[in-house]
Formats: sequence, C-alpha cells, structure tokens
Amino acid sequence: MATIKESDIQESITGALQYISYYHPEDFIKGMIEAYDLEQSPAAKNAIGQILINSKMCAMGHRPICQDTGSVNVFVKIGLNATLELSKELEDVINEAVALAYLDPSNTLRFSIVSDPAGARINTKNNAPAVIHFSVDNSSVVDIKVAAKGGGSENKAKFAILNPSDSVYDWVMETVKGMGAGWCPPGMLGIGIGGNPEKSMLLAKEALMQKVDIHELKQRGAKNNLEELRLKLYEDINKIGIGAQGLGGLTTVLDVKILDYPCHAASLPVAIIPNCAATRHIHFTLDGSGTAVFEKPDLSIWPDLELPIKDVKRINVDELNKVDLKQFKAGETVLISGKILTARDAAHKKIVEYKKANKPLPNGVNLENKLIYYVGPVNPVGNEVVGPAGPTTASRMDKFTQDMMELNILGMIGKAERKQPTIDLIKKYASIYFIATGGAAYLIAQSIKKSKIVAFEELGMEAIYEFEVKDMPLIVGVDSFGESVHTNGPKQWSRI
Repeated sequence: MATIKESDIQESITGALQYISYYHPEDFIKGMIEAYDLEQSPAAKNAIGQILINSKMCAMGHRPICQDTGSVNVFVKIGLNATLELSKELEDVINEAVALAYLDPSNTLRFSIVSDPAGARINTKNNAPAVIHFSVDNSSVVDIKVAAKGGGSENKAKFAILNPSDSVYDWVMETVKGMGAGWCPPGMLGIGIGGNPEKSMLLAKEALMQKVDIHELKQRGAKNNLEELRLKLYEDINKIGIGAQGLGGLTTVLDVKILDYPCHAASLPVAIIPNCAATRHIHFTLDGSGTAVFEKPDLSIWPDLELPIKDVKRINVDELNKVDLKQFKAGETVLISGKILTARDAAHKKIVEYKKANKPLPNGVNLENKLIYYVGPVNPVGNEVVGPAGPTTASRMDKFTQDMMELNILGMIGKAERKQPTIDLIKKYASIYFIATGGAAYLIAQSIKKSKIVAFEELGMEAIYEFEVKDMPLIVGVDSFGESVHTNGPKQWSRI
C-alpha cells in the first residue's frame, strides 16, 4: 500500500490555497457569465463585469481575487486503510501548510486571523490556524477540501431552530431579504437542514463546496423534496431584486445548495451560509502517488470585457467640497482621482479614542475634507504600489460615523448598504457614501498609483494608508440628500 507522506499533504494544501487565491472555479465563472448576459440593470451589469474583468486579471497575473484572502476551512476525510507518514500532529501539518501559502513571497496573501478574539485580537501574522473538520471512511486515501472564506460572507451566516411545522422556505426567504449586500452577491447560498445546531451549520458550509449546477437541475427536473426546494429558492430569491452588490438586478444567487441530516422530532435546525463573489474552494485526493496536481484553467473561458467608462463623470477629489457633492445622485457611476485615506475597524476605533482624548492623530494626519476608504489591502509584490485593495463591508463602521462626521470628513467609500441612522447622518452633514465593487480588488488596485502608511502601522493591513488614485471606479451609494441605491435599486427590480 502506498504511503501518503507528510510533505505531500503540506505541499498540496499550500498549493491549493495559492491556486484558489487567483483562480475562480470554472463553474462559478460560467455562472457569472450567464448572469452578465442576462442582466438588465446597468449598475448590476457593470458590477458583474468588473468582477469578471478582475477574475481574468487575477488568473493571468496570479494575484488574489479579493483583498480579503479569507479564513481557511479544511475538510479532511482520512481513509482507515490509508498509510500516513507523519512526524507531527496532522492539525499542525495543515496549519504549517496554511502559513506557507500565505507567506509565499511570489503571491503574498493577507493575514486576517487574530488570536484572543474576545480580548487583544492580535494578528497571527500567517493566517493560521485554519478551521479544520476531520472525518473518516474505510478507503485507503485522504480526501481534502480546502476553502478560503471572506469575512463579509461569513458574517452573514444565520442559524435558527424552527418548529417542526414551520416552513424552511419562508425562513430562508425572510432571512435573505434581511442579509443585505455585505456578502457580495451574486454568489451561492449553502443551506443545512437538520441534525442539531452545530451539524446544520457544518452542512451549510459543506454545501458550498459543491459545483454551480442549478441550470442542469432545471433542465432535468427535481427528483426529491430538497431539489424542489433548491429550484424554488433559486427562482424566488432572484425575484427579490437585490442584485449584484445589492444595486438591484436580476441575479442575486448563482445557485442554492442544500444538505440535510435526520434530526429530533421536536426541532428543525436550519442554517444559511453565503459564498461571495470571491468564491474560493477546491477538492483533491491523496493516494500516496505524490502531491496533488492542479491544472491551469483555459483562459478562453473568461470573456473579454471592458469597463463602460466613456460617459462617466471624472472627479478630482482634491478639489472637492461638500457643496460640490450635491451634483452626484445615488446610483451614478463616477471615476475619482486624487488623494484618499483608508481606515477600517481597528483604525476607526483608534481615531475615536484620539478624538475623545482631544489628541491629534499621529504624524499630522488630518481627516478633514478627506474621503475615507474602508479597506485592508494585500501587501505588494514586485513592482506593485499596493496589492489587491477592494472594499470591506461599510456597515461595520456605522457605529463610528457620528464621530467621523464631527471630524469633518468629506465622505466614505466601502461596499454594501448603510443603516438608516448612518444615512440620516450623511444627509445631515451633506456628506456622501460611494461604493466600490466587492470582488474586484485587483482591478481596483490598478487605479492606485501611490500608497504609503501614514498612521497606526502596528495595525498591519488595518493601518491608515494614503492612496493616490487615478480613475478609481465607484458608484454613489448614498447621496448628500439621503437617497440610497441599496434601497431604491432592489425596489425597482423586485418581481415579488
């Protein structure tokens, strides 16, 4: 019987994580192309186009699809008849593989994992440890599934224990309506039904490892209750009108996946976990013949698209003031140039602490009349000014908006919707909120011509950067009159 070596496991997982950082699954790309061809909403079509352009650029340049290169999930099924040659615990082998992948100097990936999660939240500086699920079967192989899940989609995971007589369909529909766009649609929904609380969540995560094949199911027809539920949810969720990036449109989900497990007669556990537009997962088997081989996809599967920027307004933000903001309307596409500052959760917390202590920010940093971009970029490689630098979910910064407005910021750039109190503040302070496309991080990075850390360097990717940008593509999310594209767009495109 062939021996599966420790080095085969480690090198395969490291290679898999690098591979999925820049190659979307082929089935996902085909689903996105179909969504692009069918889309009638100009804003949503533009967003899907940016995601596809970004995906092809990453496939060619071997750089991350998204700046959030994810938390690592590994499903390992060990054959009881397999022979493994290990010098340490398998969990340690896997975590060392993760660290090697994320520290690869040819394609650096972002470190997003923090230890002491309820306390100091210290970055582990290598994106380990992974969340690992072990199981066994009677085979002689080791079966491994690897995924890198972005925080925006993970944060939208939902769980409930329904009454046995309740409708799973109704719960899913209401839950999706309330999820907003922070999970970066269009993507997939994984649903787990049954078992117990932890089992249903695990089923939902495992469901996301499957291929996009809803159209094959539609053609052959449903053969059981779960397939009927998949089809009904797929059709009706897309009728809600959320659309790409929550802008309003025809496609919110590319597929709905469901796994179930027997449960107690008194309960009905159900869970949802979405996969974002940066869908990243791969499946391979080790049988002792060496490391896994990952075939390079045919680049011809990606379409040749260009950004529709011919008649788009160009803005020099260095010359912009709040009076000027009144000319921009929710849903409008713009290209901005000039200097902007970055800040996300940890930096916002420090800024507010400095403000309350009546202390100036370090190094003379001044937020007045500046656009604040919610981003934690990937470190650059080679001649890059900055690595992939797409937006993070804006609603996490809602709690800081009042303080930021009092510091006289010009406006904000992020992804997805803002909560109503924040929209009210934007209107009150005659400010603005722009959205950048989640899942287009490498494309966006091409518009960043200069980058430097100006404050809180100890925060790593959460430090405050100054970016000098040229023609950065944005959409007006909330205008200075308080109109929101995330409210108006889905209403316009709803079909239910």
